[in-house]
Amino acid sequence: MLHPTSLPGRFGIGDLGQQAHQFAEFLAGAGISLWQVLPLGPTAYGDSPYQCFSAFAGNPLLISLEVLVNQGLLPLEELDSPPDFPVDEVDYGWIIDFKIPLLRKAWSHFQTRANLEARIEFEKFCRKNASWLDDYCLFRAAKEAHGGAVWNQWEASIAKRLPRELAGWHKRLSKDMEAQRFWQYLFFSQWKELREHCHRLGIGLMGDIPIFVAHDRRFLSGVLMARRRRSASLRPCDSAEAQSSIPSSAATAPA
Repeated sequence: MLHPTSLPGRFGIGDLGQQAHQFAEFLAGAGISLWQVLPLGPTAYGDSPYQCFSAFAGNPLLISLEVLVNQGLLPLEELDSPPDFPVDEVDYGWIIDFKIPLLRKAWSHFQTRANLEARIEFEKFCRKNASWLDDYCLFRAAKEAHGGAVWNQWEASIAKRLPRELAGWHKRLSKDMEAQRFWQYLFFSQWKELREHCHRLGIGLMGDIPIFVAHDRRFLSGVLMARRRRSASLRPCDSAEAQSSIPSSAATAPA
């Protein structure tokens, strides 16, 4: 059992990059065939992996910056002088202040320099995951626009998702929503590479589900419940589908 945040690294937090791949190789060499990674979702107040903003999204703080450099999405010099992060704990506030601006720069680089193939893959990811991705990105962008305040402290037009006002919020927050979509694309791309590497080594991945639903997540839960009420075509219980959609809760057997 090891959450990726506990892996060693230069940037104050473990991630899905080289150290995660090397840990999988260590497990294989030790004859261990199962890695329990715990929930990988974006953490809410307190930064516990068991209290996440979403049951579907991945935590962008787990994105490997070094992989982004290798992909040409960040210049190498951006990583030359990282802060002197503590080595025995994860200081999330400090890491957020350091890492999120770099992820924004990666998004800017992608917008101006990505080739056609990369753009198509990104668009394909967004379409495939639109059922949860759009609302999640609206929530995260709106939360940031309100200085991190809990959703029930926002204006009624967005907190209550008033239909006539919602289009305006989408337009107002469109740029931030696109950045959030891109970070999810990066997370799941890196997660896919790690998962495939584990499978080649004969390592199965076992996740977990958050124990506590973050209060903020009620903003998204209300969306899902409203959709269920409106559509008779939804299955009676979608919890199994939700669990299989997130990397933290799907038990994956070796390929």
